[in-house]
Amino acid sequence: MTGLVNAGRITRLWVDDPGHGFRFLTSSSILDADLDNVSLIAKSVARSNPSLLIEKNWTLITRSGTIGRMAYSTDVTHGLACSEDVLRVIPDSNRVKPGYLFAYLSSKFGVPLVVSGTYGSIITHLEPGHISELLVPRIGPVEEEAHDLIESSAKAHSESVVLRKQAGNLVNQICDFPEKLAVSARVFAYSQAISTQVLKRLDATFHNPIAQEAEALTNAANGISLTAAGVSGFESNRLKQIFVEEGYGTPFITSGGVFSKTITPERYLRNQLLGEDESWRINEYDSLIARSGQVGGIIGRGVWADSRLDGFAASPHILRLRPTNQDFPPGYVYAFLCLTDVGYQLLVRTAAGSSIPFLPLDDVLEIKIPTKPSLRQRQEIDSLVKRSGELRKQSQKLEMQAVALVESAIEGGAR
Repeated sequence: MTGLVNAGRITRLWVDDPGHGFRFLTSSSILDADLDNVSLIAKSVARSNPSLLIEKNWTLITRSGTIGRMAYSTDVTHGLACSEDVLRVIPDSNRVKPGYLFAYLSSKFGVPLVVSGTYGSIITHLEPGHISELLVPRIGPVEEEAHDLIESSAKAHSESVVLRKQAGNLVNQICDFPEKLAVSARVFAYSQAISTQVLKRLDATFHNPIAQEAEALTNAANGISLTAAGVSGFESNRLKQIFVEEGYGTPFITSGGVFSKTITPERYLRNQLLGEDESWRINEYDSLIARSGQVGGIIGRGVWADSRLDGFAASPHILRLRPTNQDFPPGYVYAFLCLTDVGYQLLVRTAAGSSIPFLPLDDVLEIKIPTKPSLRQRQEIDSLVKRSGELRKQSQKLEMQAVALVESAIEGGAR
């Protein structure tokens, strides 16, 4: 199949069991680095509309709302379902290399042409017919080179995902954790707790049966608190945010931005607003935890800070956990908290507040981390996470090189 495909409107029928559903990408999640936690749409919906499933080497373009955001479909997204708000560009590889086509469309020359085809006032849209006649420049050998760079980028990203899964699975295997404790972040059921356990936290959701099971599993794996393991926690103070031009401030990122596959400064925060103690700063190898939002959303989800994020100013909605004890290397701390369901359930149980819940840092630092893995095993997990981070960085670099190569060739009048 080739051409431009709009999957059309569908009935959204959600399921909890992966055996009965496909992971469903939205116009936002196609840009995310981690797709493990997206919702599942029933397989019956996909069977009724074959255009819903995507394949690798396609270019995905957001066609509703914020138009023109693009992603290249890789081994990770192959076979997943995708929203009708995303346009599928399916190239004929015998006529144009898919990697080159993506690099061109996402370049400073391609994006304006794509966006120019939008229509609507309040909610803009893009239809296949609006860009079907869009001309693609032919620039000789550069096309093959750009394609190879995009394919290498896709391979690096896929390898990164595999390594993260290996790290999480290793923690689960060593500690006898199940892969999944519950189908959702909170289970509304009855449970009981002894009086000493409710002296500090009386809210029922903190003592829900899934959270209690996660705590029991961690205790069985000889857990000690993050504080006892030498993990320090940081949270940015709320301050008046004054943003300046690049070169006059510190790169700033939000709790939503850290989940993106492509890490770039969203804005630049005026340096004079930042404290001298650098409690605002993200360091390489930090575990970044989204601390605010709705339970079941990004709250309690974590991101590994590779070198792309080093020196960024963190939004007040990001908690930074920083190991200081070599016996608990940073990659192991991240893998337990962010790559296992046990760690996630322990994080999200600490959520407090009604309208917009948040994670109190003191409660997060009381979470117990298993000591059952040997130091050698912890170091092995740490190496997997660090290698995964390097591959993510490499993937972004290769994609940017491909786009820059195409732009340079077009500006130079390549034929």
